[in-house]
Amino acid sequence: MPEYKGMVQPVRASEADLKKIFVTPVPDDKKPELALKYLDDIRKKFRSFVMAMESCVKCGQCAENCHTYLGTRDPNNIPTNRAELIRKIYKRYFTLEGRWFGKLVGAEDINLDVIESWYSYYYQCSQCRRCAYVCPFGIDTCEVTFIGRQILHWLGIVPKLHAGVGNAMGRVGNHTNLPKPGIIDTLEFLAEDAAEEFGVEFEFPVDQPADIMYIPSSADFLLNPYTLVGAGMFFHYIGAKWTIPSTVTEAGNFGLLFDQYYTQRSNVTRLLNAAFELGIKKIVWGECGHGWRAAKMYIPSLADRPLSIPITHVHEEIAQLIRTNQLKLDPSKNPYPVTLHDPCNYVRACGLCDDMRVLMNASVADFREMTPNRQKNFCCGGGSAILFDDPEMYQRRIQLSAKKAEQVRETGAKILCAPCSICKAQLYPMVEEHELGVEVKGLVDLVGKALVWK
Repeated sequence: MPEYKGMVQPVRASEADLKKIFVTPVPDDKKPELALKYLDDIRKKFRSFVMAMESCVKCGQCAENCHTYLGTRDPNNIPTNRAELIRKIYKRYFTLEGRWFGKLVGAEDINLDVIESWYSYYYQCSQCRRCAYVCPFGIDTCEVTFIGRQILHWLGIVPKLHAGVGNAMGRVGNHTNLPKPGIIDTLEFLAEDAAEEFGVEFEFPVDQPADIMYIPSSADFLLNPYTLVGAGMFFHYIGAKWTIPSTVTEAGNFGLLFDQYYTQRSNVTRLLNAAFELGIKKIVWGECGHGWRAAKMYIPSLADRPLSIPITHVHEEIAQLIRTNQLKLDPSKNPYPVTLHDPCNYVRACGLCDDMRVLMNASVADFREMTPNRQKNFCCGGGSAILFDDPEMYQRRIQLSAKKAEQVRETGAKILCAPCSICKAQLYPMVEEHELGVEVKGLVDLVGKALVWK
């Protein structure tokens, strides 16, 4: 039996939880056989997966570039070793040398212990893709992690957190189980607060026919209200005819993180139904890293109808108006030193580096870059929703944030700008546990505060 000394596991979804997301648990004695079948299907479909299985030379370049390994020093969290957990099975069953020589060439039989190791280490990987950025062969271990999680989902092995948010999204259109009356009440309350604090009176339109449909993160209703207020003030400032759909108050798509076949596709269908029903001409995405990646890169291929509506990010919309001098901002309204955390899916998947800095330079008086930054920046440690609250996994989350905490401390900043709701959810406890003494804010928060009203 192999030993995985650093193995920790998030709490699993119960059988009742799994049924809510249309998953049938597989008996233990059937899991190895089915896992092998699913792996065979995937290798035949995705050439990128075969490349990841057959091209790695174990150069070790990824090790010191992985925040998970740097935080835990667990050898199985080195990206190449994490991929090896599935590669050794691939070798055993799908290569000649593996079938002939077995363990002599690093091959291993599939069994429950191996599947358990997938669950542990593939849910410690935050899928930040920094390893792909430094790999001399361009191997994207994140894609291996995605595939491992998908196979686990088919086997009925899903974290309780992911199953819970998947079920909530299917029922009410957001991850926090907030129904339409709660959405409307919260938005009315935030509008009243904005009028009192900023002297700006506006409304959050809900389910109104409009030109622009804004998709916020559901966390903005509960944890990051100034991000939602900032977006509302921005749309009011430019005189947009906009709305928020009550059926999709969630920028994130957890299907990308554990089930890309059914859950992610059903969320896309829900979004497009709302857009067509309201006569929308443009969809603008809110601050969510993986949500924006899922929207930009996957919606066109997952849409159940021809996609004629452009989809942009709120940062892109604001940056364009700043560049054309159509948005007046006063950076002195944000006088404290601010540093910017680059959400992994923005900078290594979606090319938002420059736009974020256009917003930062126009909105704050003292912008301090982290080292390294942009595509080379380190993950916060919470990417792909590694936000588990059970004690063992919570401590692992804090370990995974060690490199980010070091980066923030070196800037001397007082405000840590994190333009992603999952990043914020990870950074709030990171700031406390590492005693950084900084305040976490969204980028749209800073823009809203810096607006100069006529």
